[in-house]
Amino acid sequence: MEQEHIEFQQQRQNLLLFVWKKRKIIGIVTAAAAVISLIISFMLTPLYLSTAIVFPTATSTVSFSEQRNAKASSMDFGEEEQSEQLVQILQSSRIRDILVKRFDLFNHYEIEPTDPNKFYKLGKAYEQHIQFTRTRYGSIQIDVLDKDKELAAEMANKIVDLIDTVKNDMVKERTIPAFEINLRKKELIEKSLRDIRMKLDSLSALGVVTSEGRATLSAAYNEAKGAADRAFFKDKLEINMKHGAEFDGLAMLRDEKIVKLSEFEVAFEQAESDAYANFNHKFVVERAVVADKKEKPKKAIIILVSTMATFIFMVFALLIQDRIQELRKIA
Repeated sequence: MEQEHIEFQQQRQNLLLFVWKKRKIIGIVTAAAAVISLIISFMLTPLYLSTAIVFPTATSTVSFSEQRNAKASSMDFGEEEQSEQLVQILQSSRIRDILVKRFDLFNHYEIEPTDPNKFYKLGKAYEQHIQFTRTRYGSIQIDVLDKDKELAAEMANKIVDLIDTVKNDMVKERTIPAFEINLRKKELIEKSLRDIRMKLDSLSALGVVTSEGRATLSAAYNEAKGAADRAFFKDKLEINMKHGAEFDGLAMLRDEKIVKLSEFEVAFEQAESDAYANFNHKFVVERAVVADKKEKPKKAIIILVSTMATFIFMVFALLIQDRIQELRKIA
């Protein structure tokens, strides 16, 4: 163990002696790298960062049911599932295409319209400048980097506004057809109810009455004194004997349709609300503001990393060169 420690100390001393021996060339190249990296850092386009933070809502609808889920209140913040869904929407081509058109990003990112790889380059530039991150608190952080600090803030806030627009459009693609189906069902029930009522009105015009009314007619017929009265009530009873069963069946069917229509109203109102109401799908915690300081590039970091990398590279390169010379002498 002590022998290994002694060998390690000797190797370290040899390395330090080697670096000291080659200090001039290492110093010159390292200094040159520092100067070059400094020049490059000043040539790089400064990028400004604007950030907006939003929380997803727990629900995207208004419930018409009396048994409302406590987790579906319009005041509740969304949880992990809603956050992941919102990130997917933000990363979708729906929002990207709107931003590309609204801010002319092909021209802004200096991508030639005739370039055969223009969509690939646009996608790469978009990913480098616009990012969406779910924070540990469940919120969504929208970061926009751009050389134009005012445009960066405008784009970030536009993305916040697009959340509701895009999600409402996505929801309506399903809810409008569902509402139209519910509307047709409602219209069929109402038409059927109107037809039943028309038939009942026709039978009523003939003198057909309810079962209670028919019992009253029978009693009146039995109690009638004159022949004219007995003939009148007899005629009414014959009509009711002929159409009474049909009248009772239609009356029962009418009552069933009324109950069914009443129960269907809740589902219809829910479908109508889901289809045509524009809901707010997020809580805005912080809107983006114009940055007063650039985010990138960090000149000190660029110079430090470049200088250290060059120094390490030169040491290894010279060690390899020295080892190759030794091997040639042996050979």
